[in-house]
Amino acid sequence: MIQRIRACIALTDVTPFSYRYGTFQLRTARRLFREKKMKPIHVAVLGASGWMGKVHTMAYQTFPHFFGTSGGTAEVSILVASNPAAAVELAACTPQARILQDWRAAIADPEIDLVDICLPDNMHYEVAKAALLAGKHVYCEKPLANTAKEARELADIAKEKGLITRVGHAFPRNPVHDLAKEIIDAGEIGDIKMFRGCQHVDVFANPLTPFMWRADGTLAPTGIVGDTGTHIFSFMDFLVGRVSTLIADNVIVTPRRPKIDGLAYGEQVTLDGTEDWADVTNPDATNVMCRFENGASGIIDFSRVATGRKFMQTYEIYGTKGSLAYTYDEVNRIRYYSNDDPTGRRGFREIDVGPENETYKAFLPLPNFALGYNESKIIEVAEVIRSIVSQQPMWPTFENGHHIAQIVDACMTSSEKRQWVDIPTA
Repeated sequence: MIQRIRACIALTDVTPFSYRYGTFQLRTARRLFREKKMKPIHVAVLGASGWMGKVHTMAYQTFPHFFGTSGGTAEVSILVASNPAAAVELAACTPQARILQDWRAAIADPEIDLVDICLPDNMHYEVAKAALLAGKHVYCEKPLANTAKEARELADIAKEKGLITRVGHAFPRNPVHDLAKEIIDAGEIGDIKMFRGCQHVDVFANPLTPFMWRADGTLAPTGIVGDTGTHIFSFMDFLVGRVSTLIADNVIVTPRRPKIDGLAYGEQVTLDGTEDWADVTNPDATNVMCRFENGASGIIDFSRVATGRKFMQTYEIYGTKGSLAYTYDEVNRIRYYSNDDPTGRRGFREIDVGPENETYKAFLPLPNFALGYNESKIIEVAEVIRSIVSQQPMWPTFENGHHIAQIVDACMTSSEKRQWVDIPTA
């Protein structure tokens, strides 16, 4: 007992009156240790009543159950929702948080350490910049900004102020992609020569599916390129490297849609024929060809109008010694081909990521028990908090987000000008 007390005292720099208080002193030392070493990161979630805001809030509440507290803890102190009707439910789910309607008030609060942005695309730059200038760490959902110029400015401010940043590209944080990166970095597939990637959904496949903000070029200037293309671009940045040049074709498949106020993502409605109609002012689908700085070529396609594709996400990476193939339908499985296998025995082998990966092990003790999207967000949030506590940035920072924004910019420019567009290195 005395040794345990002394250990806690050493950690807290506290000198007790006497060891004779025994358990009381031990409890006091433990409490002081927690106060000194385990101060939670206070978080403001902006856009808290939307799908992504709810996912982020849940992740802050649950990540210590899987990853423990040694990397830091978080407390959601403020939730910002523009809809007053959402306040009751938000307060019930996160009773310790104050519910605000103004994101500026959340950023100005001196208690807040981290600003988490789950707002519509067109607000990301303005809000992230305000948060950085206020000295807050920032975790922003993709796309980071409307343009690469804006993303560059955000990355520069963060660097100047020494702040931790993170862009919400959660899909590559699935542990199976850590395995893919290990294989690539170890040279097991040789020099990468070709990348193929796609992501398709059918949320707008039906021409009568109602209009929503994601189809509004004012609220979401880059449309499907920033919304979905960035997911594939994040795999490219994480696994292959920088893109040097590309040519893209953006398409608006359905020019006009019926308008129903207050419609949320994924909701089903019945039209009565009296609806107003709105113009779709950003792309529904895109096809891209690109070159990487390492000499590899790429073919990428993505859309929100692929009838029957509820969620299709794939990539294939071909190298001089082998290749990798992934599909989200087998979310924790990678297929690996190696030229080193004996002649007559070569073929794609299925590898299920399992508890040999520490991140996977935090959730499950056995392989092939699928980790889904929410788990990827829990991983992401845990890394954000660990980055702040350790002051060690982790991929993808705003610097990585800038490169992905450059790819988006190039897609928009290329499609408009009908030509190849080079991507600068800075």
